Amino acid sequence: MIFKNADVVFADGVKKADIRTEGGKIAEIAPSIKGADAIDCKGLTVFPGFIDLHVHLREPGFEKKENIESGCRAAVKGGFTQICCMPNTNPVTDNKVVVTYIKARAKEVDLCKVHPVGAITKGQEGKELAAIGAMKAAGAVALSEDGKSVPDTKIMALAMQYASDFGLKCLCHCEDAGLVDGGVVNEGYYSTLTGLKGSIRAAEDIVIAREICLAESLELPVHICHVSTYSGVQLIREAKARGVAVTAETCPHYFTLTDEVIASFDTDTKVNPPLREEKDRLAIVEGLKDGTLDCIVTDHAPHHEDDKNVEYNLAAFGISGLETSFALSYTMLVRGGVLGLPALAEKMSGAPARILSLEGGEIAVGKPADLTFADLNEEWTVDPAEFVSKGKNTPFAGRKVFGRVKMTVVDGKIKYEEKRK
Repeated sequence: MIFKNADVVFADGVKKADIRTEGGKIAEIAPSIKGADAIDCKGLTVFPGFIDLHVHLREPGFEKKENIESGCRAAVKGGFTQICCMPNTNPVTDNKVVVTYIKARAKEVDLCKVHPVGAITKGQEGKELAAIGAMKAAGAVALSEDGKSVPDTKIMALAMQYASDFGLKCLCHCEDAGLVDGGVVNEGYYSTLTGLKGSIRAAEDIVIAREICLAESLELPVHICHVSTYSGVQLIREAKARGVAVTAETCPHYFTLTDEVIASFDTDTKVNPPLREEKDRLAIVEGLKDGTLDCIVTDHAPHHEDDKNVEYNLAAFGISGLETSFALSYTMLVRGGVLGLPALAEKMSGAPARILSLEGGEIAVGKPADLTFADLNEEWTVDPAEFVSKGKNTPFAGRKVFGRVKMTVVDGKIKYEEKRK
């Protein structure tokens, strides 16, 4: 297959080029390639296929919210060619059986590449390490206690050591549950205004600091999930300056929104960690710009409407993010003058691939033919009714954004193509 006349995003810039794929790999990149199976991509920009390190597919156990098929459809519609799914399923992904099931279902669905993330502890109960080696052998690419932290520091240290022995990293949700103490929003002006119980930044920062200390003392890598605080960004920045092997991610809602939006009592604004203040948002943007924050993830957390159509305190945490992530990131960061296109590709493709040693993440001969084609000039309005994800829970409904994914190619095969009107 030949893709012609696209603006191709390489690490060193954007260039007009044709791309030929063969056997699931990129076989040739040249100014002009002739052939019968050519697709004209004039007006489109091609990125290395996006990779999301932090997705909730809900299957097994919570298929009412999402399943592997609907989640993968949302992924390819959003331009993602690879996704890593979190272990807070039912049963918990803490053994080879569940890992094998997820891999098999994803192969049947045959849309994007799905990489299971195993639980750090059995049942995510924080007491005993899960079967790390068996999960790695079955196809797990990382470990996480996502949705909470491992409360026992000794167990967390052992987890990092065992994970490293099997070539895995721990992806750390940083939250001191005792300090959160039932908080549902950021503690500050708007928590006071609304009367909603607040959670202080320290609840996140203390555990970020703990994981950094462990990584430094053990001389092992660690990855910090969905950073939301200005102080957390600074902790990571200082650790990197000391040579600590720490990487970190954030999400579009943390560099796009502030806790001002909770004044609406819209439960689609309820997310964990919570939306913070403007100084936090600006620090997240700066952290992406200076490389403190390595990558952008969605933390795609789809919910059934019954989980959100309740009082704010009772509503589930989370945002359905796969179908809006690219447009929000491009609009806020590239059109906002923070990042160039190669830097955005690095945050959404290159860095995620390197962090978990996944194939892909760049457009180069011999690499997997995972490609995302987007019209950067198209302005559109976010409408959750158009989501293919089962989760329609988004605080961005009605928001105008730029950049629409038109086609997603996985291993040289078109897995999503926008229907022409």
